[in-house]
Amino acid sequence: MGQYIAPLRDMQFVLHELLDVTAELKALPAHAELDADTINQLLEEGGKFASKVLFPLNHVGDREGCQLDPATHEVKTPTGFKEAYRQFVDAGWPALTCDPDFGGQGLPIIVYNSLSEMLNSANQAWYMYPGLSHGAYECLHEHGTPELKALYLPKLISGQWTGTMCLTESHCGTDLGLLRSKAVPQADGSCKITGGKIFISAGEHDMAENIVHLVLARLPDAPPGTKGISLFIVPKFIPNADGTLGARNTITCGALEEKMGIHGNSTCQMNLDDASGWLIGQPHKGLNAMFIMMNAARLGVGMQGLGLTEVAYQNALVYAKERLQMRSLSGVKAPDKAADPIIVHPDVRRMLLTAKAYAEGGRAFSSFVALQIDRELNHPDEAMRKDAADLVTLLTPIIKAFMTDNGWIATSEAMQVYGGHGYIAEWGMEQYVRDARINMIYEGTNTIQSLDLLGRKILMDNGAKLKKFGALVQAFVEENGTDDAMSEFITPLADLGDKVTKLTTEIGMKAFQNPDEVGAAAVPYLRVVGHLVYSYFFARMAKIALAKLDSGDNFYKAKLATTRFYFARLQPETAMLIRQARAGAKSLLDLEAELF
Repeated sequence: MGQYIAPLRDMQFVLHELLDVTAELKALPAHAELDADTINQLLEEGGKFASKVLFPLNHVGDREGCQLDPATHEVKTPTGFKEAYRQFVDAGWPALTCDPDFGGQGLPIIVYNSLSEMLNSANQAWYMYPGLSHGAYECLHEHGTPELKALYLPKLISGQWTGTMCLTESHCGTDLGLLRSKAVPQADGSCKITGGKIFISAGEHDMAENIVHLVLARLPDAPPGTKGISLFIVPKFIPNADGTLGARNTITCGALEEKMGIHGNSTCQMNLDDASGWLIGQPHKGLNAMFIMMNAARLGVGMQGLGLTEVAYQNALVYAKERLQMRSLSGVKAPDKAADPIIVHPDVRRMLLTAKAYAEGGRAFSSFVALQIDRELNHPDEAMRKDAADLVTLLTPIIKAFMTDNGWIATSEAMQVYGGHGYIAEWGMEQYVRDARINMIYEGTNTIQSLDLLGRKILMDNGAKLKKFGALVQAFVEENGTDDAMSEFITPLADLGDKVTKLTTEIGMKAFQNPDEVGAAAVPYLRVVGHLVYSYFFARMAKIALAKLDSGDNFYKAKLATTRFYFARLQPETAMLIRQARAGAKSLLDLEAELF
């Protein structure tokens, strides 16, 4: 059933050589004492848990799935899931980056980001249970009353309780302005909430003693649309004042969705029948509060795409080195064997390097964004916090969409390496393809992310946030533009930066005349900007690798080869994407709907 080995060497390269994370953290008072040895030790322990505990359960979870008891509405998770969660909690992992005032360890987000990648590689379906809890923690920590924080946060942080977000309903999908769930205020300050929610990941399970649902609903005086949505905390068991469990609340799982992938996670239809809930934040401002959890989820889904890219690559690489098929076109490479290992064939190399490049590019990119979140939350300089927040805002939809698109591409290529065996369940590769496909859909489809990037994050502020990232690119280009050894990376990076600027201006001008131009251009546009981001980080990594080629460490030789592959084979996709983005809305909208 394959293997998973945490890519600690590349993680350490990104954290310590590319980002110089310990020096960066010294500027943040909350993390100034954290050193490289501590970070490395944490990641080593996380890697052991991922490979030894979670990875062996991945195939089990896919085969068994979750089981709902219709009489009790209880859900049984696959064999070993509950026991693995207990180990996770006992080791203190849920508290890693949480507020020490409520029992957290207060470590930086960038450390959690690397742990997240490893857990997603090992077992995405399992990790969704505690992963969603962290988003619930962040939302409640930011918007909850002191009383709600004191009651719920310590149990969420410890992992004793888990969390979910209950957003959409069967008739509204992404358009949350259409939701119908109702909340009726009660004399004791609570509300009685009635409605039905669908696609609720980890909505019911047996891994924790209580489940804390964050639910969107409408108060009686709510205006229509998204401006009338409020957010409520609705626990499975209503806690007593001392934190012990009280009465069973009337929020239950009515059915489990039969899904293409992530079978080990319970995707639930949740029914609320006068369930007791308590308002979080201001009335009718629930969507603003929920965006904290939604943004955390978007970043988390991007890490799911990265995790599957890495584990699929690892296993395809092992297979390619062992599988014997035909002889190399340029002559026999393994004369002692009946055929050559397939890794000698150019197109197998292409597939492997595609996955490898998307894994390494995504690791650098996501770690950079995690560091910006740490700056946003902790830097003493207000201007630095603002710049970091703007970069996170800009890059979040790219993390979600570009990294999950790439995860789908990479897992498909990795499965192809196996030939017919890739299609057979016993090898485990087809599961990665199935699991990867959902990541492009949930927490806002990748089309929604593309519209968010182009329409809200770029055109709405006349490109101000994009210019901040562009300034990083420009500074790097100017610093290294006269270095002949760097020209093969700097030239395409600078060229793409200029093209993004021109394309953005062109689409913005067309959108003034016809807003549909944004919708027509958004998806290819996001991939173009995604490649600009990856080009920037690959160029930075190439600079480090070039400087250390004589060190005798083959890691740098491999890093440079991967970077050259990226610029030669993957980044040129932007030429086609730019033409698509410029093609406009006419070819999409000329055909009347009834003629399809």
